[in-house]
Amino acid sequence: MSDLNFLTVRGTSLADAAGRPIRLTGVGLGGWMNMENFITGYPGNEEAIRRLMRGRMGREAYDAFFEAFMTDFFDEADAAHLASLGLNSVRIPFNYRHFEDDAAPFQLKEEGFARLDRVVSLLARHGIYSILDLHALPGRQNQHWHSDNPTHVADFWNQRHFQDRVVHLWEALADRFKDRPEVAGYNPINEPSDPTGDVLPLFYERLERAIRAIDPKHVLFLDGNRYSTDFSFLDGRPEPMENTVYTAHDYALPGITSATAYPGVTRGEYFDRAVVEQTFLRRTEYMRRTGTPIWIGEFGPVYSADRSQDPWRLRLLQDQLEIYREHGASWALWTYKDIGLQGLMTVSPESPYLGLIGDLVEKKQRLGVDSWGGSDAGIREVLDPIEAIFDREFPGYSPYPWGRQPHIAVLVRHILLAEPLAEQFADRFGGIDPERARELAASFRYDACDERAGLSGVLRAHLRE
Repeated sequence: MSDLNFLTVRGTSLADAAGRPIRLTGVGLGGWMNMENFITGYPGNEEAIRRLMRGRMGREAYDAFFEAFMTDFFDEADAAHLASLGLNSVRIPFNYRHFEDDAAPFQLKEEGFARLDRVVSLLARHGIYSILDLHALPGRQNQHWHSDNPTHVADFWNQRHFQDRVVHLWEALADRFKDRPEVAGYNPINEPSDPTGDVLPLFYERLERAIRAIDPKHVLFLDGNRYSTDFSFLDGRPEPMENTVYTAHDYALPGITSATAYPGVTRGEYFDRAVVEQTFLRRTEYMRRTGTPIWIGEFGPVYSADRSQDPWRLRLLQDQLEIYREHGASWALWTYKDIGLQGLMTVSPESPYLGLIGDLVEKKQRLGVDSWGGSDAGIREVLDPIEAIFDREFPGYSPYPWGRQPHIAVLVRHILLAEPLAEQFADRFGGIDPERARELAASFRYDACDERAGLSGVLRAHLRE
């Protein structure tokens, strides 16, 4: 049994049943029920790589790998480790495909609920709240790989069918977890990116009505538009929704680019603590104006292969943590576990899994295939002439959400080059038997992974203060 009790919004704070303010401090469990390419090393999007792997491995070995992976990636030792750091919450991202097949819409699968329930219960035994985060929606709610998008089109906003399926899934999730106080609340859409800004507020209102008809108790955590950085879509709403936290994502630019120093200049702009704080204040203006709690649903630097950069990247993280504490903001650091870019725990370079795919991870880096943490330095001879054509022929073209140059990167690096590389990745799994498949998945077990000690030390020190 857990001692955790229901949280609720009270003014600018979250509070427990006794009215005591609670500040959520935690991590995101990226890469588990929503796989991401930089986290587990594959190219492209999750549905495509699973389909290719299933074709190469056969059903028995494929099932053996993923059944083991779903336990090995997060189990008892992982929850105990998070509790030992002093964290009190985990944001759990999941892909709709665990609960429903596109070939059978509205027919929900019990195994997805059971999988989610296992980790919610496990975390609760260690005194840790869960926030349930639908990270990939049918039709794709944003333009990038982390919504399991094989294209650059977010069709969720154009199709009532996709929206109906999400409402149906959240009704089922609310019914399943309505009496579970160890769930802090529901984060129903990760990083929506509605190009018009018109559909999102109406859909949030529809979701709120549907969820609260079944579960009036749990807090809603609602992301802003444009990848949870833009809250202007709420300007027409006179008051915030009841028992709702509006959540911003707050990646600081020096921590996610090829910067070389902090404080210092990144992309022509000087960044120090004051600039980082101003960005935070800008992204949370709606919450502070409406007197609602602040939750930073994602933030955190990536770490380059050059370990000499770790001190300034960790200093940036310390500055963000201090800023959040000064402003009473809750937070969830991205991410808990990966193959080496950003996680608190990282798969060992000596593991069977990285032994199998390590050279393809290097190839991804050379070609700049990953959007997150990737670099285009190795393929400038391809991108320079394309960008020159756009500069000459379409100088005013600035597609949503981030403009021309990132748009070209998505189409060339993250789709065109990712597709054949995904075939090569899947080839590595051809002929693997179930026993070998389970051995590869075990590379993600807590006791097989390495702790990023500097990052853990920053968190421990901050949470003890």
